[in-house]
Amino acid sequence: MAIRGPAMTDVARLAGVSHQTVSRVLNKHPYVREQTRLRVEAAIVELGYRPNRAARALVTGRSQVIGVVAQNTTLYGPASLLAALEQVAAEAGFAVSVGSVRDLDHRSISAVVERHLMHGVAGIVVIAPVESAGAALERLPKEVPLVTVDGDPRGSVPLVTVDQAAGAREATRHLLDAGHRTVWHVSGPADWFDSAGRIQGWREALLAAGAEVPAPVPADWSAASGYRCGQMLARMPEVTAVFTANDHLALGVLRAMHEYGRRVPAEISVVGFDDVPEAAYFIPPLTTVRPGFAAVARASLDLLLTQIEGAAGGELRQTIAPILVARNSVAAPPG
Repeated sequence: MAIRGPAMTDVARLAGVSHQTVSRVLNKHPYVREQTRLRVEAAIVELGYRPNRAARALVTGRSQVIGVVAQNTTLYGPASLLAALEQVAAEAGFAVSVGSVRDLDHRSISAVVERHLMHGVAGIVVIAPVESAGAALERLPKEVPLVTVDGDPRGSVPLVTVDQAAGAREATRHLLDAGHRTVWHVSGPADWFDSAGRIQGWREALLAAGAEVPAPVPADWSAASGYRCGQMLARMPEVTAVFTANDHLALGVLRAMHEYGRRVPAEISVVGFDDVPEAAYFIPPLTTVRPGFAAVARASLDLLLTQIEGAAGGELRQTIAPILVARNSVAAPPG
């Protein structure tokens, strides 16, 4: 019988830390105290521990590949998450195999997961921001090391997500603090968890302030959709503040306001979400919420490696706090 070598849990026990901290040290996570890092590294040397992240690879036992399931889209949020995942995986010594699907439904997700398993991936990350993915993930084999990103917060699958509601609350409070009596919201598609979270946070901030809660203005994620919504809002003199569910919607709103002679921010203030690279160059530069895609990717990889290494316990839900980036698109309302 083969003798088991030291495991991550043995290192954690000797160093007096959690297995998640050991994982962060191994993956060169930037947010580990130097004293803790040195203690973990000393325990690794003392035990002769060698990370074997392929030990639980589901087919061949030799994979240094992580399988990713993602929707085939150029939308900024999902595309940025995928790029961040590829980067942090490479830093940890893993390649990434991406399976793109047109629709995040049970049939499509199951087919890509099966293909990943046939190639012996060590674990799987599913970027699952829409409701249709929820049931599919619940029906996947339980022995598969699996993490969802931006998935269903009500599900049982390990999840890492941006705190959408917190970001929306901060954006809305920022507009209220500038003196606006209420804030209108241009929302994203109804079947996206991001949209639901941002509507929730926007509504909570208004209710907490005792402000009127207008009906959300439904849209998709595109600048064209934001432009159409902006045309409607520009004709409403009572509208002085708008929070949009992403920056492309905000871009469309800014264009509509310009065409209708509504000056931003002198007459109408606008806040977006995502902090796309171009946001600082909009006219005016856009106040927005930065989700922190790199932090989401690191947390996702940590959570996946915990499962791959076979470490028991640990938090299966991790939420990343976004940051408000204040620029020039917000001012006090007229008068």
